[in-house]
Amino acid sequence: MSIIVESYNPDWVKWYEDIKSRVWPNVSSDAIAIEHVGSTSVKGLVAKPIIDIDIIAKDQKRISSCINSLEKLGYKHRGNLGVEGREAFYNPEKVSHDHHLYVCLEGCDSLLNHLTLRDHLIRNSDDVSKYSKLKMDLAQKYSHDIDAYIEGKTSFIIDVLSQYSFEKDSLIQINSVNQKK
Repeated sequence: MSIIVESYNPDWVKWYEDIKSRVWPNVSSDAIAIEHVGSTSVKGLVAKPIIDIDIIAKDQKRISSCINSLEKLGYKHRGNLGVEGREAFYNPEKVSHDHHLYVCLEGCDSLLNHLTLRDHLIRNSDDVSKYSKLKMDLAQKYSHDIDAYIEGKTSFIIDVLSQYSFEKDSLIQINSVNQKK
């Protein structure tokens, strides 16, 4: 499978809203928020045309309830995939837009990583340009190796996150999750 990185598409916000309109009513009684994260959430940033969504829950009991609700919608639970505080899902067979859906424990490193990076990029257009160039270069260099593509972005992400209140152990964990297996 080729890695496709595209120029920013304003329709990505509409895609997120479409997915949110189907998912949120089914989890809102157990979740405290739903967030559009990842590159498609940052105006002007190049991205793979896949929407990243984090549903935020206050505790494990509510995460379990969200998992049950999402399974009723056709999502298949994948477990935490080695990331504490985050549960991942396969999409239902028929979806209108490709997306990655996660249920995250409020305050977990994965969620804070997503929100901090998104918010930083929204406020820093120079970093949007740098990150866009990096992603395009990596997509060209590793056009069929998603793990190498992800690993190649990691130092940029860690550099951004290290400007904020992330513990050293958290940065080490984020770095290790993004290393090629």
